[in-house]
Amino acid sequence: MGRLFGTDGVRGRANADLTPELALALAVAAAHTLAETDRSHPPLAVVGRDTRASGEMLEAAVVAGLTSAGANVVRVGVLPTPAVAFLTAEAKADLGVMLSASHNPMPDNGIKLFAAGGHKLPDEIEMQIEAAVETNATTAWDRPIGAGVGRVHDLLDGADHYVQHLVGTIPHRLDGIKVVVDCANGAAAEVAPVAYREAGAEVIAIHAEPDGLNINDDCGSNHIEALREAVVEHGAHLGIAHDGDADRCLAVTADGDEVDGDQIMAILALAMRDAGTLTQDTLVATVMSNLGLRLAMSAQGIRLIETKVGDRYVLEELRASGLALGGEQSGHIVMPAHATTGDGVLTGLHLMARMAATGQSLAELASVVTKLPQVLINVPVGDRTIGAAAPAVRAEVERAEAELGETGRVLLRPSGTEPLVRVMVEAATEATAREVAERIAELVRTASPVA
Repeated sequence: MGRLFGTDGVRGRANADLTPELALALAVAAAHTLAETDRSHPPLAVVGRDTRASGEMLEAAVVAGLTSAGANVVRVGVLPTPAVAFLTAEAKADLGVMLSASHNPMPDNGIKLFAAGGHKLPDEIEMQIEAAVETNATTAWDRPIGAGVGRVHDLLDGADHYVQHLVGTIPHRLDGIKVVVDCANGAAAEVAPVAYREAGAEVIAIHAEPDGLNINDDCGSNHIEALREAVVEHGAHLGIAHDGDADRCLAVTADGDEVDGDQIMAILALAMRDAGTLTQDTLVATVMSNLGLRLAMSAQGIRLIETKVGDRYVLEELRASGLALGGEQSGHIVMPAHATTGDGVLTGLHLMARMAATGQSLAELASVVTKLPQVLINVPVGDRTIGAAAPAVRAEVERAEAELGETGRVLLRPSGTEPLVRVMVEAATEATAREVAERIAELVRTASPVA
């Protein structure tokens, strides 16, 4: 069996790579791996999904797998991924399951798992689940019968409970702020407009009519062109873009300029520092964050810790060090005081709360970060390990880093799932960044050519 889990759960084309049979096997394995060892009561699982049509099919398979393993299931319906994590914690459930492929196109779907407390799984637990899937494929598991079979219940007010929680986290109401929110025809379609309105904002919602097929279709955080136009057309103070499962938040200024996750993290870090809630005056980001974020935080007396790519690694560092804010350039922002995972709607609320508290526009707040030009080249290779570690490649990287000095950096990263080496270069000018990146990329191609 190949590696099932990627950087954020199991993903693939629904009913091709990610079949009902695989979903059922994963659910059984997760129930046996994550459930409490004390079986004086049946395990409890919370199951939610985004708006993809295939989610209905996969939800049925997951629920069947969980109940066949003796777990009781609470179905919460269409909700954002962070809402499922929140409700998993609130219900004191043994595990949570979210059916979503996040920002991926509609033919894809995915399975995200949460442990008790609504936390994402560490690598070692994922490997245990994978081993259990493989074992169950060849050896029948113990199946309860009669009263031992799990039961299924539907939670009808999960969205209301989640919205109340979100709105209760912000220190300032949003009265007077006009916002356009792009819901990506996904899981945010119901929750995000309601939460922003409940907090006092005037809300114009776009791409909030999911039909099961249009999730992320030329909309949401991967396609912000329509949001730019809508913000300018409606004279809004800002725009907010979510992805299909609403764990991301990107923004647009009143003039239509994009504000990415790095800038949002900087805005929230300064807000929390001023409020005395930024633990150790430290922010956690991944190695893909722009060097401009590090320079901006250093100028403000805020320390930046870098992790591997993936919000799960940001989460691990936040939990291990007891820190209060972290995230990714892509818009996954984590605030552990309020959520156990990246939460796009929570981020949008706190971003607007900072605007309300300071009276500053989003453009003014975002100007704290001066982003350095960044060039990323994905190089197809025969062997991604050889391509990244070849002596000629490493020597060229060292030479480039010496050339760039404090005004740039080089990041060489083999893809975790594809035969690619990612070459990322930041420099004072885009021309310099591109020249250095192409130079290194050519050496990577030479070191490990595609067969």
